[in-house]
Amino acid sequence: MDDNHLMFCNGKQHMMERFMEVCLLLLLYDETGYGYGLVERLSFFGFSEEQLNIGSLYRTLRKMENESLVTSLWEEGGQGPRRRVYQITETGKVELGRWIDILKMRKARIEKLIGVYDSKTGK
Repeated sequence: MDDNHLMFCNGKQHMMERFMEVCLLLLLYDETGYGYGLVERLSFFGFSEEQLNIGSLYRTLRKMENESLVTSLWEEGGQGPRRRVYQITETGKVELGRWIDILKMRKARIEKLIGVYDSKTGK
């Protein structure tokens, strides 16, 4: 098992899906996106190809659309087929802000825990 495998909670797939939602909201904050383009951009946040099958991405985007976090429309492709393009809504921007606040709080708690551990172990 490699280090990257250990860093992610493989038994906690639902947690990774929630993290993916936050990442998608951030990716859509300034510009629209489409499925395969979003897959490529999600790798920046540490998602592997196995975690990013296009079917689960589209299910996540549909769920987010049902929750009014994103909207979508069909865009005509120049020479290719039409593709569904997603953009964040105002509700999505508010939700992203809430998630960032939660993540900042969790980060502070984790850093505190690691600091105490390091002081006890001399690391």
